[in-house]
Amino acid sequence: MPHPELWSLAQDVRDYLDYMASLGVDWMPRPAQPADNLGALLAPETLDDIRADLGDCRRCKLFEGRNHIVFGEGPAETPLMFVGDGPGLEEDRLGRPFQGEAGGMLTGIIVKGMKRRREDCYLTNLVKCRPPENRDPQPDETGACLPFLHRQIDAVRPRVIVALGRTAAAILLGSNAPMAALRGRVHDLRGIPVIPTYHPQTLVKTPELKRPAWEDIQRAMAILDAPPRN
Repeated sequence: MPHPELWSLAQDVRDYLDYMASLGVDWMPRPAQPADNLGALLAPETLDDIRADLGDCRRCKLFEGRNHIVFGEGPAETPLMFVGDGPGLEEDRLGRPFQGEAGGMLTGIIVKGMKRRREDCYLTNLVKCRPPENRDPQPDETGACLPFLHRQIDAVRPRVIVALGRTAAAILLGSNAPMAALRGRVHDLRGIPVIPTYHPQTLVKTPELKRPAWEDIQRAMAILDAPPRN
């Protein structure tokens, strides 16, 4: 039998590939550039590498109606990452995540509530192109983008991820549960705490959900304020 650690790693890889297959993924992204030596092979992948690999993406049908790919923005490494469902009209127009009313709501949460700067957080979405009429992303669309999101998470290495919206939370966590069942507690994604909460656009339309959303944000703040684990 292989070394126990290698056996466990192989099982993890198999479980991950099975999960990706269940989402309809039948390909895996190639490295951005061929590795010329062992050092290059072991070098951490950067956000620029991932964006270059994404290219002028046509891996799902969402490319047909987009104006811009909305890859994400923020520092190369940061303790706080926000992941939404998908770009909206303003995001597609500008090529930047969380614009318009939803963006203003999220900025208020970060600046006024969390006492942080928006530019110190990494902001991205589950899918990088706008779904028509802002509908929920479909399985083939999330399946095409999810490998890139996982790579963004690995590159940024956040201490906590705040998942904004049911679709983002459910796909990240591999769950079909509604938001009411997902929020209110801390989940785990490969050792990273994940806090599901309502999407900022939902808070714009339904202000009474701001209180439970703030409770979720406070959970994220508690993780950020705690001493880092060695």
